[in-house]
Amino acid sequence: MRTDTALKSDGMRILAETLGIVEAERFITLMLREPFNYTEWQRTLYGDTPLQQLYNNIKTFETKNA
Repeated sequence: MRTDTALKSDGMRILAETLGIVEAERFITLMLREPFNYTEWQRTLYGDTPLQQLYNNIKTFETKNA
């Protein structure tokens, strides 16, 4: 298991690489400003999307970003 510092560093790096530094900072600000229940968000994130469709989406993303 990684340290909290390593996890925060990796998370910020991934956000910055994916969203760009400005949008990553904006995302963090939104998470801090608004009440946020991660567990509830995770339950509703993909709605009723079938597992096979989620898997296909992941494989497509991996292929495009390999």
